[in-house]
Amino acid sequence: MLATLPTPPVDGFDLGFTEVRVYGILIATAVLVAAAWTRRRYERVGGDAELADRVTIWAVVIAFVGARLAYVAPRIDRFLDDPLGIIQIWEGGLALYGGLTFGLLALIVLLPRWGGDLRAFLDAVAPALPLAQAIGRWGNYFNQELYGTPTDLPWAVRIEDPVAEYAGFETFHPTFLYESLANLLLVAVILRIERTGRLRKGGLAAVYAIGYGVIRFTLELIRTDTTWRVLGLSRNALVSLSVIAVGIALLRWWQGRPEPVAEPVAGADGAPDEEPSEASAVLVGVAEAGDDDRAGRGDGGDADEDDPEA
Repeated sequence: MLATLPTPPVDGFDLGFTEVRVYGILIATAVLVAAAWTRRRYERVGGDAELADRVTIWAVVIAFVGARLAYVAPRIDRFLDDPLGIIQIWEGGLALYGGLTFGLLALIVLLPRWGGDLRAFLDAVAPALPLAQAIGRWGNYFNQELYGTPTDLPWAVRIEDPVAEYAGFETFHPTFLYESLANLLLVAVILRIERTGRLRKGGLAAVYAIGYGVIRFTLELIRTDTTWRVLGLSRNALVSLSVIAVGIALLRWWQGRPEPVAEPVAGADGAPDEEPSEASAVLVGVAEAGDDDRAGRGDGGDADEDDPEA
């Protein structure tokens, strides 16, 4: 059978002094697209565009470190004889949940410190993340990785050198394609929920967590890139269940929080509805004393022009 998705004709380009991998090009494109959209969305709600760029750069760098560490840690034996391989992220091997965790921690630390609005930024980045994933997942196609179980469906992908367990098969579920399409759907869902105006600021991040958790858990049931399983579930499937649970709990807590108490407003007669503060009372007293002083001098004529208090 001829798979609808054939083996990619190339996986990189040799420039003489270095080799550029298609995987790296797609990941870089995904980051740039997401960063530009996040900047635009953050600026639209009154955020500082330059601050958005600065925090995005740091968050992306830290996220890549986290994604690589999360990938290498459970496979450290593969890198004992080739420690330099740990930094070769262009070859593939990024654990998305590790990247998301480190990136979120970077935002939580940096945005408040630099005077940014964390909740507004989380809303801004919520649809940009699945869009980036939808683009970046095609890098797995060019690397011939992260495919699913064998299938003869018309849209199956042909794999030249599958894992040993499936050495007798040629075509597999294109889980990278499934995730790419599902992430585009998640973008649409997040934008639709945003337009309803029912979520409080910052809540879209929890929607993303729940949505992506469901997507990833479903696909982990047919992915073949891990042999470590508990009750038939891979490590990432278990993490996905945790992400879904945390996302739901956070969203319920966030939506159920009491609204901030509004500042006192002036009544119909111009006086505040509540008793004035101590500071206000002091200012009023000073003003009244000045009025009394001027009233006491009222019969004595105007103030002298040379008086510095005039």
